Amino acid sequence: MKKTHYRTEQDSMGELQVPSDALYGAQTQRAINNFPISGLTMPPAFIKTVALIKQSAAKVNMQLGLLDDPRGNAIIQAAEQLIQGEHRDQFPVDIFQTGSGTSTNMNVNEVLAHLATDISAETVGANDHVNMGQSSNDVIPTAIHVSTAIECHQQLLPALEHLAKTIETKALACGEYTKTGRTHLMDAMPMTLEQELGAWALQIRNGIARVNSTLPRVQKLAQGGTAVGTGINAHPEFAQKFASTMSDATDIAFSPNDSFFESLSCQDTIVELSGQLKTIAVSLMKIANDLRWMNSGPLAGLGEIELTALQPGSSIMPGKVNPVIPEATAMVAAQVIGNDATITIAGQSGSFQLNVMLPVIAYNILQSIAIISQVSITLADTAIADFGVRDDNLQQALARNPILVTALNPIIGYAKAAEVAKSAYKQGRPIIDVAEEMTDISRTELEKILEPRHLAAGGVN
Repeated sequence: MKKTHYRTEQDSMGELQVPSDALYGAQTQRAINNFPISGLTMPPAFIKTVALIKQSAAKVNMQLGLLDDPRGNAIIQAAEQLIQGEHRDQFPVDIFQTGSGTSTNMNVNEVLAHLATDISAETVGANDHVNMGQSSNDVIPTAIHVSTAIECHQQLLPALEHLAKTIETKALACGEYTKTGRTHLMDAMPMTLEQELGAWALQIRNGIARVNSTLPRVQKLAQGGTAVGTGINAHPEFAQKFASTMSDATDIAFSPNDSFFESLSCQDTIVELSGQLKTIAVSLMKIANDLRWMNSGPLAGLGEIELTALQPGSSIMPGKVNPVIPEATAMVAAQVIGNDATITIAGQSGSFQLNVMLPVIAYNILQSIAIISQVSITLADTAIADFGVRDDNLQQALARNPILVTALNPIIGYAKAAEVAKSAYKQGRPIIDVAEEMTDISRTELEKILEPRHLAAGGVN
């Protein structure tokens, strides 16, 4: 067993033993000691964003003449290492920690101070230099907004666009197929497979629009509000210069929020975005379940489509293949809906001037974005793009669908049409044959009126 060596670090509460090879200091170690709760740590995207905040703040403080160049440049270089994903093991603080996220802010501050001191040969302080003009109370809300915006722009929206385009392409390819529509899981009027998939595509398109409608508020930042929203210890020009610097670094249009008091005291914007993600999750659940029903069988189910076989479906039943991608999609949807419940509860915890559930909000919103992004691509590429259509099954169901008689309502009336439908269903015969026997309408006219493709287009009176 490897023996751990320690060094002594000190903070405002006294001395503490820290592993000798750790880049962090006493405040991080206190958090490690205090919160041995879940083993879950802040997502890499969040840590990178906090590092980006420190880098941008150093640049602004140098421009304002508040931070000397040797220390400032060293902080910038050290932050770049974290932005590139280095030293990931130096951020062990549990997400269930102090509600302000101070432990994570100081974890990053201490690591950057250590690295920057080595780079510059000057002593770089975690609080005095790395955290200059900042507080955990504005850094962590800013990190939530910036990391969320980055992940939405770079991951979520492209993934949803890919899914929407894939569905639209598949819909066009399925334009020739007419099928039985279903309401209440029961046979209804005919429709085309293209119409069915077109509805899915619009669900995703609407989800994209919903996210885009929220992003302008996500891109309003808390940075510059410091402790309670008054801007104490931050230069009057800091907030605007910081937002401009962050915009340049990310190619996303950030700006200071209209009220820092709002930024610090609540997380309403992230609650709003989480609600949009929940709606997308509901859309994904509907699409996944439709795919599962349509693929059901192959003999005793609907058997309308055939999903690509990806893996054995049973440890005991040879030859069984399951709709694993729609199932995974449904589980992602369930997780996102659960994350939204957590974020909603956490969003209510804005007591006076600070929300005190920031770490769990950050963790859940970033997880929701990440898993929706990935499963959207997987669903598109391995379930929707290449499923096969079992047209023989579609046609068999259409031919015996008694609901086709609905098209005769304007001619023979609802009551007579119901008689025809019930008789056709009871006899197990095509509706056209029974209608020919029970009405005065010619076979030729019935063929025209009851043709499923014609009905899928709305029919004529």
